[in-house]
Amino acid sequence: IGTILGVISGYFGGIIDSIIMRIADMMLSFPGLVLALAVAGIMGASIKNAIVAVVVVNWTKYARLGRSLVLKIRNRDYVAAVVTGSKTPHMIFKYMLPNALPTLIITAATDIGGMMLELASMSFLGFGAKPPAPEWGYMLNEGRACIQSAPWLMIFPGLAIFIVVVVFNMLGDSLR
Repeated sequence: IGTILGVISGYFGGIIDSIIMRIADMMLSFPGLVLALAVAGIMGASIKNAIVAVVVVNWTKYARLGRSLVLKIRNRDYVAAVVTGSKTPHMIFKYMLPNALPTLIITAATDIGGMMLELASMSFLGFGAKPPAPEWGYMLNEGRACIQSAPWLMIFPGLAIFIVVVVFNMLGDSLR
């Protein structure tokens, strides 16, 4: 969603750019997790609604990044495409998006870990997955009651979250 809006904003500019970027600025003015909790709370507690809440919060980064990449790419000379009369969709899908996509993929691979932490924290607080869905944040919440007698109920889900987040951060770094 953010990539599409960013490419559209950067390619067309003008009023479209202003509207999309002002909405993105408005979304960035709120703390991310608080806004995600509010969206998930309004929509109801489920893993699908938690994912929607994370998307609502995180699209702005990709929109701003996609816009800046397209603004940089748009000024290059695509003489053959302009001379032959290429239409806007052809210019976007043939030249703009393929040149911007590698940076966006690297950013997405790096952000997966953070988004998983957001989902786990929402489930821990009761705004994410509900039983019988297996979700590590919910497992941490359930294990909290037994921390004295069975600490492994919190250790292993927490360790699983930690390992997966580190793996995705390392994946993003290696792609970069």
